[in-house]
Amino acid sequence: MISDAEAELVDRTPAQQQLLDRFVAAGALHPLPTTGPFTVADVTIVIPAYNRLPTWSAARAIIVDDGSSPPLKGAQLRHATNRGPGAARNTGLARVTTPLVAFVDSDVVSLVNDTWLEPLLAHFADERVALVAPRIVSAPGATWLAAYEQRNSPLDLGDEPARIAPGTRVAYVPAAAIVCRAAAVREIGGFDEGLRTGEDVDLVWRLLAAGHRCRYEPRSVVQHHPRNSLTALLQQRFGFGRSAAPLAERHPGALAPVRLNVWSAIVWALVLLRRPLLGLGVLAGAVVALVRKLRSIPPTEAARLAALGTLAAGRQLADAATRVWFPITLVAATTVRRSRLPIAVALIAPAAATAIRQRSAQPLVDAPVQLLDRMAYGAGVWAGAAATSDFSALLPQISAHSTQTDSGIKSQRIS
Repeated sequence: MISDAEAELVDRTPAQQQLLDRFVAAGALHPLPTTGPFTVADVTIVIPAYNRLPTWSAARAIIVDDGSSPPLKGAQLRHATNRGPGAARNTGLARVTTPLVAFVDSDVVSLVNDTWLEPLLAHFADERVALVAPRIVSAPGATWLAAYEQRNSPLDLGDEPARIAPGTRVAYVPAAAIVCRAAAVREIGGFDEGLRTGEDVDLVWRLLAAGHRCRYEPRSVVQHHPRNSLTALLQQRFGFGRSAAPLAERHPGALAPVRLNVWSAIVWALVLLRRPLLGLGVLAGAVVALVRKLRSIPPTEAARLAALGTLAAGRQLADAATRVWFPITLVAATTVRRSRLPIAVALIAPAAATAIRQRSAQPLVDAPVQLLDRMAYGAGVWAGAAATSDFSALLPQISAHSTQTDSGIKSQRIS
């Protein structure tokens, strides 16, 4: 990590800059810019609103009433009928004349002051960056559900910066609050108005496919309203899941619930069949193969990498078993006796590991609601797959080589 003062003194050669850029593109290093060519005056905020106005105001903002009944007073633009958030954002974008546009949802809480934008704007010093997203956290509340969402919101992608790319630790960002180059969004045709949910994920992935870069910057934190009931929370999660099939149609391979290599797949298949010793044998074979492939590293390091990769694959499988694949898991638990112990571990181990790491019993208290949360998402995935007859979002992605991404790397910031 290089401080700002040191960065000014470093005269990098073209080769060094190219290497550094490759690390940034791979997600191993993260830029930490403090200044850029844009200011708050270069940003127009577009707010899609349906039956609710934002609780904050901004100097340069366009509110698009997406067919509310009654019409929203104070909205500059209005759709006669509800067309969805993507269409409302596109309508607002058509009126934007500044180089940057911030899309901010109406359920964001007390957001808009200059400080939230500053860490995001600095990233646009890199002309390849087309989108930067802040961290989205659930606002505090007096109910147990508000507290649950603060700990388990699917919109909160953590406190580590990241590139945004399918298959990585930050595969997408929600459009609750994002800042984009207006020209880049127009270049790809704006939001897909055929998507009622997942249109934000689709936008990010199309920007990436067009050659742009997208960044997640948690130095900027934005709060949004929590759901007001468990039913509303589960409906939201179901809607998120239902978007998976249309997204999988548009972006083949990007939504695989599990990504692992053949070695890890065999190891965990044997564990599921209650053959752990055979699984260890396969893992040993994976270590030997890795030692032969990576002759420059010690055998002990190869063993460590293989073990970590296998454990990471196990976490993915446990997540999928209780989320996207939960109907299959329920059938297996009731019909295949040998599967019950591994399934029980998949249900309990993640919460137990988090409780141990945090030295708190709260993850165990949250576990029953979190299971409902995950099952609602999985039910949405199945519903979307049935509606589109595209089941690719349910299929694992198994490759012959390592699938480790920056999800398993403790990355570093760079100035």
